[in-house]
Amino acid sequence: MDLMSFSWAELFSIALIHFFAVASPGPDFAIVLKQALNQGRLAAIFTSLGIGFGILLHVTYSLVGIGIIIQTTPWLLSILLYVAAGYLIWIGVGALRSKANTSALTTASNTSKKSLLKSFGIGFLTNGLNPKATLFFLSLFTVAIAVETPTTHKIVYGLYMAVATALWFIAVSVTVTHSKVRVFYQQKGYLFDRAMGVVLIGMAILLLLT
Repeated sequence: MDLMSFSWAELFSIALIHFFAVASPGPDFAIVLKQALNQGRLAAIFTSLGIGFGILLHVTYSLVGIGIIIQTTPWLLSILLYVAAGYLIWIGVGALRSKANTSALTTASNTSKKSLLKSFGIGFLTNGLNPKATLFFLSLFTVAIAVETPTTHKIVYGLYMAVATALWFIAVSVTVTHSKVRVFYQQKGYLFDRAMGVVLIGMAILLLLT
C-alpha cells in the first residue's frame, strides 16, 4: 500500500466518528463494566478483546457486500435485533439474580483459561449481535467512506477501529478495577449487578422499541 496515496484525512474523520461512537454508553460498555467488577481485570480485558474482534465481523460483511443484503432486506435486520435483545435480556436476568457475597473479589485472580475464553465470547457476541453497531458500519462504509477508496485502505480503517475499540475498553477495564473500586464492589457488588441487569434489560427493550 502506497502511504503517499493513503487518505489520511478520511482516516482522521473515521477515527473521530468512531471515537464518539465507542465512547457513548451502550451494551459493550455495560458488559465490560460488569465483567471488570464481577470477574476481575483479566476477564474484562479478554471481554474487551472479544469486542474488538466483533468489530472485525462488522467490517468483513461490509467489505464483502453482505452489508448491502442486510440493508435491503429488513427482515434480516429484524432477526438480528430480536436475537440481540434476547441475548441482553438473558445476561440481564442473570445479573438480577446476583446475591450478596465476596467470592467475585477473592476468586478474580484465579481466572481459568476456560473462563477467559468465555469472557472473550461474551464480548464478541455482545458486539457482533449489536444492531446499532451493524447500522453504524453500514452507514460508515456507504456514506462516510468514498466509493473509490481502495479496499486495502478500507481494511486498514477496519483494523484501526477494531484495535482502537479493544484498547478503549481495556483502558475502561483497568480503570474500574482499581483497588479502591474493588473494595467498594466487594461490599456492594450484588447491588451493582442487579442495577446492571436492569440497564441491560432496558437496553434490550429500547432496541425492540426503536
